[in-house]
Amino acid sequence: MSNATYNANGDNGDLGSTEGELNQWKHRPPYRVHDKAEDFKVRYQGSCHCGKVKYQLSREKPLDAKYCHCTTCQKIHGSPFQWSAIFHKDDINFTHGHHDLGWYESSEKTCVHKLPCKVSCAYCRTPIMDEGRNMILLFPTLIDFKSPEDRKNFDISCHMFYGRRVLDIPDGKPKWTGINGQSDLIEDSPQDAVNDLKRKRQEENEEKNDKDQ
Repeated sequence: MSNATYNANGDNGDLGSTEGELNQWKHRPPYRVHDKAEDFKVRYQGSCHCGKVKYQLSREKPLDAKYCHCTTCQKIHGSPFQWSAIFHKDDINFTHGHHDLGWYESSEKTCVHKLPCKVSCAYCRTPIMDEGRNMILLFPTLIDFKSPEDRKNFDISCHMFYGRRVLDIPDGKPKWTGINGQSDLIEDSPQDAVNDLKRKRQEENEEKNDKDQ
């Protein structure tokens, strides 16, 4: 990849170098390349569309997996919703192209590595992950699943921002109007989940009232 491409894709003007204060991200998870001597057990492999960016995953199951129907995900992914899986930053190991990445920070609309940010291949523009301050959100469609069992490990637990959906998905999963656990359950959300939410909020209100007295 040429130096001009790096400058155009949020690489902090480092011309591909791994040295300097602005480039310390390259030595930290999730971008730090794991040494062969480390105990990194490869469970899955994933890549972008052009193949310049390739990575491995060591965790068998994500910490969680969700469908997000927010308008930002719809626009950036060019799809009705985003399928994401949450991992620790140390769960990933880039084997190719961790210098061939571009960033987008959606709140300020800038292309610098500022957390949280969206990470993509700087060549084919495939979304690679969302990098948060503590976790990463990977996109399972990039993973080469070897069996139906592997694919099932990434089944979602819920839908987020379902109130903004552009299509209905009557799968019986919990459907939150916004962020899960911080909004309301709607549509065909399981009744047990709805009852648990009502009970939790009632307990929170009672606890608040007790403190106010």
